[in-house]
Amino acid sequence: MIRKLLSEDIDRVADIWLKTNLKAHYFISNQYWKSNYELVKEMMSQSEVYVFEADKMIQGFVGLNDEYIEGIFVSDEMQSCGIGKLLLDYIKDKKVRLQLNVYQKNTRAISFYQREGFIIQCEGLDEATGEKKYTMQWKQK
Repeated sequence: MIRKLLSEDIDRVADIWLKTNLKAHYFISNQYWKSNYELVKEMMSQSEVYVFEADKMIQGFVGLNDEYIEGIFVSDEMQSCGIGKLLLDYIKDKKVRLQLNVYQKNTRAISFYQREGFIIQCEGLDEATGEKKYTMQWKQK
């Protein structure tokens, strides 16, 4: 079931955010993610966030800022089970255009988004991490 984030979900969602970033972005220092943890928790409560819940346990979420996807995160044990695609399809139904940034070294995420119809628009640099990134976009047909 996909639903809007509730205030009592924040700790679980932030935990998934941290663990997923540490694993997927092994090329960025762990301290970077840990130092942003509290800020992200604060931002989540003010953002458009949808969670995927199964058996009363949140297994993934997507964060949006208008048409910009802040990220799609799925718990480690539930990755590659289709949850990311379900979350993405859910927000595709709500928007006519979506955009996101993804680190170039995160090839798994790039492949996922390309498979889901996203096209690389441009290349850039993430000032905070010094890592190269792609800006990708999807448009409803």
